[in-house]
Amino acid sequence: MPKYGPYDKNDDHTYALGVFPSMELLKSRPESVRCLLVDPAGYRNAGVAKLIEACRARRIPVEEAPRAVERISGKENAWCVTVLGKYACRLDPLRSHVVLHNPSDVGNVGTILRSALGFGFRDVAIIRPGVDPFDPRVLRASMGAAFHLNLVRLESFDEYRSLAGEREYYLFRLRNAKPLADQGRTAGAPFTLVFGNEAAGLPKDLEDFGNGVIIPHSDKIDSLNLAVAAGIGLYAFSAGARQGA
Repeated sequence: MPKYGPYDKNDDHTYALGVFPSMELLKSRPESVRCLLVDPAGYRNAGVAKLIEACRARRIPVEEAPRAVERISGKENAWCVTVLGKYACRLDPLRSHVVLHNPSDVGNVGTILRSALGFGFRDVAIIRPGVDPFDPRVLRASMGAAFHLNLVRLESFDEYRSLAGEREYYLFRLRNAKPLADQGRTAGAPFTLVFGNEAAGLPKDLEDFGNGVIIPHSDKIDSLNLAVAAGIGLYAFSAGARQGA
């Protein structure tokens, strides 16, 4: 068995930490799985036993490797780690998309990916230098939802637009924006929801682009957490996503 260590963005592989993300990986992308690493301390756990059985049924190697699990999972305290090769995705130009413009927090991104899948969005783009979507912390925070998405990382918003085709854009920002409840869109047309960085928001060159959206809240707070704001926006636009727009 190769000696697997802490995640390195330059490696050709990454890790699914824990039972639930690993099971979601097996459901959606079993061809990318290289092996399952198990800490014997987890053998009595029903989820670990089910995961081992699922891997063996697919002829995926199962290795007893407590030290490797500890090295890889660190503070995540996982009983098992699934090693998977990184894979490429393509956005579907006929569907509605989510764009995260330079997000910096792995937990926020994972939560947004889970919400996107839950509200019917299957295509997500992360604009650099935003977080690495293959970071195991992102995958775990998404509870494996990331494996069900067409998830890409692009160099710029212009590159995204060149791939997305004709569509409507709704950018969540403070300036030049109308309240979420006042937004209208063309029924059946694909659209894109765009969310900015946790601290800086969207860049200035996007302040006048597309349809600006603001989520009103009380003056008791200065802003909403990115994952919370994205969840509200995804829910509000979810009917269009479910219709395959």
